[in-house]
Amino acid sequence: MWVFGYGSLIWKAGFNYDDRLVGFIKDYRRVFYQGSTDHRGTPEYPGRTVTLEPAPGEVCWGAAYKISKEEDKQSAITYLEVREKQYDKKAYVDFFTDPTATTSAISGVMVYIASPDKKLNPNYLGPASLEDIAKQIVRAEGPSGPNREYLFQLEKAVVEIGCKDKHLMDLANEARRILSEAERTSS
Repeated sequence: MWVFGYGSLIWKAGFNYDDRLVGFIKDYRRVFYQGSTDHRGTPEYPGRTVTLEPAPGEVCWGAAYKISKEEDKQSAITYLEVREKQYDKKAYVDFFTDPTATTSAISGVMVYIASPDKKLNPNYLGPASLEDIAKQIVRAEGPSGPNREYLFQLEKAVVEIGCKDKHLMDLANEARRILSEAERTSS
């Protein structure tokens, strides 16, 4: 069994695995459109976490985890079903490690996606301006910590695996600008 992580799973798997590969999936992009009322926000003030949005021709970099032992598979699925409970869809995708390859390195990699269907996913927030998303992330905090910590850890993890993600970098820079401005006005 393989699981693809494109958010916090990149830096914090939380389950036993046999192998971890850095790579990407095609025709999706990472976006901060999912509301988090259980980890990085509250029902009163949701944070924002990433989900995947179909985007023909684009790629989303992350990490794929191989889980071989039966007991590890079962405990990983149990763990992920709780951790990713606000993500209403599972997809099985092709995973690539080489940008020039025409065939995937691994087929059938499981990935959790938060769909934009408000009936199935009441926490979906959808698109907003970069500034509005950044403001929400800067202010939100939940049981797993401040939402901005998630943003900055994801930015660091993506840089460490050697990829560029314009939406992520622009959002992190905007959040830093807002934090710096708030610091200046409070001193």
